[in-house]
Amino acid sequence: MFMTAEVLGKFFLLQKDSLRGFPMAAEATTNSFLFVRPRPMFANNIKRSQMMMACCCSVGEQVFSVTPSNNYDVDYLGQSTKGDLNLNFDHLDVFGIDGPATLQGPIEEVAWKEAEVAKNLLNDLGISSPPSARNSSRGIFCSRTLNLSLGFPVDGLAFDPDLVIRGLVIDKEKGNLVKADRFGYVKRAMHGTRMLSTQDVSEMYGRELVDLRKENRWEFLNTLFSVSEAVAYMQMVDRYDEGAISADICPPDYRGLYKAVGKALFRAHVEGQLKSEIMSKPELFVEPDPELPLALLDQKEAGKKLLLITNSDYHYTDKMMKHSFNRFLPNDMGWRDLFDMVIISARKPEFFQMSHPLYEVVTGEGLMRPCFKVRKGGLYSGGSAQMVENSLDIHGDEILYVGDHIYTDVSQSKVHQLWRTALICRELEEEYSALIHSRDHRATLIELINQKEVVGDLFNQLRLALQRRNTGRPAQTLAATNMDDQDLTESMQKLLIVMQRLDEKIAPMLEADGELFNKRWGFLSRAGLWDKSHLMRQIEKYADIYTSRVSNFLYYTPFMYFRSQEQTLAHDSYSYYQAQINGSAVDSTGAN
Repeated sequence: MFMTAEVLGKFFLLQKDSLRGFPMAAEATTNSFLFVRPRPMFANNIKRSQMMMACCCSVGEQVFSVTPSNNYDVDYLGQSTKGDLNLNFDHLDVFGIDGPATLQGPIEEVAWKEAEVAKNLLNDLGISSPPSARNSSRGIFCSRTLNLSLGFPVDGLAFDPDLVIRGLVIDKEKGNLVKADRFGYVKRAMHGTRMLSTQDVSEMYGRELVDLRKENRWEFLNTLFSVSEAVAYMQMVDRYDEGAISADICPPDYRGLYKAVGKALFRAHVEGQLKSEIMSKPELFVEPDPELPLALLDQKEAGKKLLLITNSDYHYTDKMMKHSFNRFLPNDMGWRDLFDMVIISARKPEFFQMSHPLYEVVTGEGLMRPCFKVRKGGLYSGGSAQMVENSLDIHGDEILYVGDHIYTDVSQSKVHQLWRTALICRELEEEYSALIHSRDHRATLIELINQKEVVGDLFNQLRLALQRRNTGRPAQTLAATNMDDQDLTESMQKLLIVMQRLDEKIAPMLEADGELFNKRWGFLSRAGLWDKSHLMRQIEKYADIYTSRVSNFLYYTPFMYFRSQEQTLAHDSYSYYQAQINGSAVDSTGAN
């Protein structure tokens, strides 16, 4: 970037824009220039400007630093009296300045003197001094303190696909991201972008559960849109903790910060910035699945009626569907030929809860007219799920609704219309692969835990025997009561050492479980080694079937009967174990 430096008397100046390469913001000063005193060391006047420029470029990062706004000093009125640009006195020797010693004397005298010097400098430059601007008809008059150096510190924000996964929950009260099991117990947590220790998680969430009904506090990440939002929010939490976000631009808490982030992303989505970018180059954002149109074609040719219901507008829907479908359909079919009805701007989830006016799209430009009766092959805007049922003369479980949003698509269509539901969860393919490759690891881990459980049970029996003997009561058996104290203690010590060594091996393996899917959060569908995640609980509750993509239907006939697996219960393993014991006893009796 072009940088200029000029010698003006005993000062040299750098245009403010030239400091953009440095870590401080361009708004670090309200003046047009930054100035410092140069070291009087030049022997060659011809090279003076170039030498000064090189000098400043090499030390600019060290001389200046930026203080977060909430760390400013304040006066007795509670207002900031200090800007965010500071001098690092340790590096001022480059300019021949000896830190505070350069400005010795009573501060009142020094302030007036330096102000006069600066005023003369501005006069030489032809720049009006601030008092001149204020004391004029063009002045800006302040009735309440206002700092124009506002704005979120968004430099350096980046989308990290490994930072957040679907199914996590934002704790808007604490600025945390948590992973909960199906009961709501928090298993892992992250504050900002820093993972919390097991002890921190226990202290913070040991006495409370994640309750998604409390929407003011908890935000469930159930879509890929929400994943992007969480990635941005957690990075902003770091900046908030560092003091880089002023209370002037955001309510002073994590909940207010979440609202601000969500509002910014919502604006980008609703105002069309995001969709316009995608529509301009869909090949950069959309990976067409050649099998998807063929899977739907099988269903259509089997006599099923196909509907497309989307919240997107006509132009975006038409562009994306043409890009994703038309090239893969046979016999010059277009995407519209697949569907008996297309509904755009459906306003889900309200689409399932209430009725909105229905309009028919009548031109290729998206012009619409009011409509009161639908026809086959029509393209409509608005309406309701009840209208769909009435027009097709089908109801409830005669409809299979396929969507990728647990709340907007799956749960609402299930709760309000009793439709059958299929959830699309794209991450399943990666998770399935990770589970397969983790099979040996998990089998070894389970074996170690089972070994510790056996050793622990033995240890606890000996411990109980010792406890009873120490209180003067008999142990569980006569032999245990009469056992030598030293023998009993030594046996317990050995078992305790065994358990400690098992723990040393189990702990890192537990920590690593699921890292093939995500190093921070583990598997999408699991919370810990044994239990299901909160996301998996939602899927089981609202989705009749779930899969990674719609095109997977191509590998099943349109007449498939999907049967759920047997659901195991906690006492099933004990019943099986008892049956095995009883079977062995019968075999032994029979043999005799």
